[in-house]
Amino acid sequence: MARQLDEQIAGRFAVGRRLRVLDVGMGQGTQALRLARAGHQVTGVERDAAMIAAAREALAGQPEGIRERMRIIEGDGRDTGVHFLPGSFDVVLCHGVLMYVEEPDPLLAGLARMLAPGGLLSLVVRNGDALALRPGLLGDWTGALGAFDTTNYRNRLGLDVRADRLATLTAKLAGIGAPLHTWYGVRVFTDTAPDGAPVPDDLEALLAAEERAGRTDPYRAVAALLHLCGVRG
Repeated sequence: MARQLDEQIAGRFAVGRRLRVLDVGMGQGTQALRLARAGHQVTGVERDAAMIAAAREALAGQPEGIRERMRIIEGDGRDTGVHFLPGSFDVVLCHGVLMYVEEPDPLLAGLARMLAPGGLLSLVVRNGDALALRPGLLGDWTGALGAFDTTNYRNRLGLDVRADRLATLTAKLAGIGAPLHTWYGVRVFTDTAPDGAPVPDDLEALLAAEERAGRTDPYRAVAALLHLCGVRG
């Protein structure tokens, strides 16, 4: 996903331009910190206290220049209008958040408002068109049959959450003025890997295969996650 995001940034903005980045639901700050290291000015929004603590700890270990380029705000992603003016950012990330939001439309509209004209909106969501694949590959036939006609599922944390379908999100992005520019699949081959599995020795080959599949039909359509990139008109 990081490679996909970098590809979109490189194709849309001038080399060396310091971008204003908003990461909504930044978690422990993995992507926010990575982009701050790349020279961008990054603001992360997160409401979970444990995640904020982890992000601040990771940031504290960085050189001063990187620390100055990143700030962390405790808050809900649906309240971006409280903290920022419309058009304040060149790039807005919302990765792994929509599945926890029962009514995502207000959140999506708020994210689009944060973008400057030509800005990039990056979403990572659970693929509602492929929910039967994981249980099917694991031999859970009852679970696979039950997943075909729903966008609800139970994640690995044991939480009941929701997925999004590509066609539905495509229409929503068009409706909020950030139409879909391109999309990728994420975790095409590796979604059934158990939590805590060791990093394989052939990691680079694995990443290359995932990256190729994530941009290639029909593989990307059955990925566990979708990475959608919209552009503010």
